[in-house]
Formats: sequence, C-alpha cells, structure tokens
Amino acid sequence: MEKSSGLRPLRLGEQTKNFVFLGEAGSGKSEIAINFALSLRQQGGKEVHLFDLDMTKPLFRSRDQGEALAAMGIRFHCEQQFMDAPTVTGGVTRLLREERCYTVLDVGGDYIGARAIGGYAPLLNDSRTAVYYVMNPFRPWSMTIDHIDRVLGETLGVSHVQLDHLKLIGNPNLGIHTTREDVLDGIRTLTELVAPYKPLDFFCVWEPLYEQVKGAVSAPLLPIRLYLTYPWNRMPEDGSY
Repeated sequence: MEKSSGLRPLRLGEQTKNFVFLGEAGSGKSEIAINFALSLRQQGGKEVHLFDLDMTKPLFRSRDQGEALAAMGIRFHCEQQFMDAPTVTGGVTRLLREERCYTVLDVGGDYIGARAIGGYAPLLNDSRTAVYYVMNPFRPWSMTIDHIDRVLGETLGVSHVQLDHLKLIGNPNLGIHTTREDVLDGIRTLTELVAPYKPLDFFCVWEPLYEQVKGAVSAPLLPIRLYLTYPWNRMPEDGSY
C-alpha cells in the first residue's frame, strides 16, 4: 500500500474530532473514509481510530486494507463476520467521546447499514462530529432527485442523524477509468439535482485528475487516492488499460 501524500485540508473547525461517512453501496464512502483517516494521521497530534461498520457487502470495505492501515499508524477496528451474520464493533461510544483522538466511522450502505449507528445519535448530532452523506452520480441510486430523497430519508430515519447536521459530498468516480470529462459531468449533474435543496460541501476527485479539474470548476475539491482496488481492477504499471 503506497503512502498517502495527504489531502488538501478542509476547514472543518477546530472542534471537529469525529467524521462519519454514510451512503449507498458503491458511492465511494469507504475510500473517502480511508483518505480522511490517513490525512488526520499525517496532521499528527492525536491518535486516529477508523471503524469499519459495513455489514452490507462483501467487497470494497475498508477492512480489506486493515493491516496496511494499521502499519501506517491508524488504529483500525472491525469485527469479522460469519457469512452474512451482522456483528457489532465495540468501543465506538468511548472513542466518539474521547477528546484525545480522531474517530472515523465507515458506515454500511443505505438504511440497512445505517441502523448500526442509530444508538450513537446523541454523539453524532453534536458540534464535534461531521456527518457526511456521499453521492456518486454514476450509480443508479443517485441519478434522480426522487431516489436520492427516498434513500437519504430512510438512512436518516434509522441513523437518527438530523438533516440540518448532515453534510453532502459529491463523488463523481468510476475508479481507475474516470476521466476529466466524467468528473465535470458528475459535478454538473449533482449540482443540478441537489444544490437547489441543500448545498454540497465539496466534491471528491481522483488524485491524478485533480490538476486537470481544479481550474474548470468553482466548487471545493478534495483529491483522493484509490486504495480499495482489486487485482482485476488495477491500473497496469505502464499506465495503460
């Protein structure tokens, strides 16, 4: 696992110590959670704890990089599952309250996975916690405002996160096949669909495309690296497809 070069800092406020990532399967929330955790670790000053709370899918979970993340200084937490049996990871409440560390929660897809954090609602809705809902316009469930509204409403209903406390993220991402045009089209699509109702805090951009995109849009951009790639979906060493 290649060492992260770090993220351009977001102005989150000095009091923010917890970061929660929600969104449907395939939205990219696990990649973003990993990038956030590594960026916080590079800032130093506090331990960083990353919880994989995803119980809804077998692939593209942050636990797939758990050992590598631990080697890079992240305190990684997850529970092993037997088949599709749900599991509960311990220590979440204690670390959400602990001021001497950063805590990052990677929560499972849609309302089924979001049930896992419903019991932490009082801690998630306070000023120390930033809760992000990730939308990828290239996934079927984020292509219309009606679907976004329905799934988001179901997710908030079971997680008990308050709508006015929620922050929205756009992630126009097709993995290693993403192009500059894909990112720009995705930003336009999500802005047209969502911005009339609630602003998007920022958009994620695959790091190799950041320089190509940043001058073409006025929206805040967050460059991210892709860590959750499998052998059948990795860029060849020569850069060709």
